[in-house]
Amino acid sequence: MTSTTETTETTETTETTESGPVYVRREGFGPAVQLRRLSEGRPVTRIDVGPGTDGVPVWLVTGHAEVRQVLGDHRRFSTRRRFGPRSPEGRDEGPRPDELIGQLMDYDPPEHTRLRQFLTPEFTLRRMRRIEPGITGIVTEHLDAMERTGPPAELVGAFASPVPGAALCELIGVPRDDRGDFLRRCHAFLAPGRGRQRRAAAGELLSRYVAAMVARQRTDPDEGFLGMLIRDHGDEVTDKELRGVCVLLVLAGLDNISGMLGLGTLLLLGHPDQLAAVRDDPGAVDGAVEELLRYLSVPHAPTPRTALEDVTVGDQLIKAGEHVLCSLPMANRDPALLAEPDRFDIARAPGAHVAFGHGIHHCLGAALARMELRIAYPALLRRFPGLRLAVPEHEVPFRVHALAHGVQRLPVTW
Repeated sequence: MTSTTETTETTETTETTESGPVYVRREGFGPAVQLRRLSEGRPVTRIDVGPGTDGVPVWLVTGHAEVRQVLGDHRRFSTRRRFGPRSPEGRDEGPRPDELIGQLMDYDPPEHTRLRQFLTPEFTLRRMRRIEPGITGIVTEHLDAMERTGPPAELVGAFASPVPGAALCELIGVPRDDRGDFLRRCHAFLAPGRGRQRRAAAGELLSRYVAAMVARQRTDPDEGFLGMLIRDHGDEVTDKELRGVCVLLVLAGLDNISGMLGLGTLLLLGHPDQLAAVRDDPGAVDGAVEELLRYLSVPHAPTPRTALEDVTVGDQLIKAGEHVLCSLPMANRDPALLAEPDRFDIARAPGAHVAFGHGIHHCLGAALARMELRIAYPALLRRFPGLRLAVPEHEVPFRVHALAHGVQRLPVTW
């Protein structure tokens, strides 16, 4: 890994290396040392993310309070990507590309408010409780398969990846016979090593499948997320928006949850006392999931923001039109959030972590993600109480260039 070039100037820049820009770099369970050094004493630092910014400065925000300030201020920080002519205030007035229609992270109010109000009821705790038996059945089904074929087993392929995939299909309403093909398209779209053109081609195939599913649900809506949305708000949401919402669920729901299940299991295996608490004490599970979310923070950063006016964040002036990235793992390891942030402790009082973001773009599927993790971790550990690594820990490969941090493979036995 090439080291970064750092100075003590506020407008410090860093190199973009084969390991990716500095804000995505990890070491083990935490942020890479380059990222930690970059932010020492400075919650806002200018970075170089490579070509594509046309020379516009990019700022990396790492302090917990400063990250919440940026993510919570949608009036002065826009998430909409810039493609066309802009208003005097810097707002994009050009048409939104087809592939971004319906993707909430590209929307500012009032467009965001209109679409989100239709989607929020489908992600309430009440709605989640309705699909909880289905998620529990998915987890049980995959544990049964592991038990039949193992030990040993490769946990990512047998459990951490297929469980959130099946849960996503259950939520959206993908027909059971289509699920294998649908998930292959999803993973091809998300695969970091396939290159931009091949991923774009895979994304087009996924988009076509979702468009066809939307057309079917328009004719005969079922009880899934898509059918319910069409039944309740079909006249107010376009087919392209419905397609974009489904693609957004794929982007947010697969890599993040699979990363949490694989990486979280590896972390717990290294902390047997805390693993035993998750396995044996139902009262410890909620707190454990919150600490795992904070400590691991698998998303590197939410959608970049663009300042719509001059704003001071920390002590740094960010000028209108400049871009801002928020590091979630660094914000969640900020000593200002809680004491000893690099210590993993499921018994501690959970702080106001930002693993799901903050503000109007707070993750729509947070309740679903929490439910999946609260079901999956204890179920796995109870089914295989002797679960342990099948290889030395240093041989477990971590993801590289992925949308979310995690492990590529996790060989286990029991």
